[in-house]
Amino acid sequence: MCDCSIKKQVSQFEDLGVYIRKHAPWGNEDTQSIIKTLKEKNVHVTFFMTGGWVDTYPDDVKALYKAGHELGNHSQNHKQMSTISAAECEDEIIKVHNKVKKLTGYDMKVFRPPYGDYNDVLIESAEKCGYHAIQWDVDSLDWKNYGVDSILTTVLNHKHLGKGSIILCHNGAKYTAKALPKLIDSLKEKGFEFVKMSELIYTKNYEMDTEGRQHSLNNTAAPKQTAFEQS
Repeated sequence: MCDCSIKKQVSQFEDLGVYIRKHAPWGNEDTQSIIKTLKEKNVHVTFFMTGGWVDTYPDDVKALYKAGHELGNHSQNHKQMSTISAAECEDEIIKVHNKVKKLTGYDMKVFRPPYGDYNDVLIESAEKCGYHAIQWDVDSLDWKNYGVDSILTTVLNHKHLGKGSIILCHNGAKYTAKALPKLIDSLKEKGFEFVKMSELIYTKNYEMDTEGRQHSLNNTAAPKQTAFEQS
């Protein structure tokens, strides 16, 4: 999964996960194509990975890291985190952290709960493990496999698309790789820049509003970027 953060910012892939949040639990058929497109467009995003994906595609994990993308944690077993204990939440997070650390030497810092399902126990467990829990505000709905035009229309006309948006895409969805070049170009035409998730979020001195958006307590301007999140 990949998350794209936009600066007017967009970025994230999920399951794997890019921010474009790219989400990547589904397979790796399009991973190299996505890496190539992102390189051509000079865009870096965040990929959220499950433990199973890391185990199955270790070379892709290394390739994503080598390409300069941010690696994010998407749990070991893709459970509904609000239904398990604090100890189980921590175990789900730490197992993936250690696997990615062993492969790349990188300490991941962002966690995307499976299904977007969370509660206070999960948030506190993530923080205890050194993570910031991440959601999204623009779902590309690429997982519905409606086609390239559907992805473009859904994202570009989304009511929440704006400064600091996090766009959710899925690494293994049927049309995501094909839609990505046009999606990036269209967002750039709208004035958006792409950043990694950790570059988009505030990590201290902030408060959250009722919609989950961060606001700095230091009187600094709100983020202008967008993140892609891919999993």
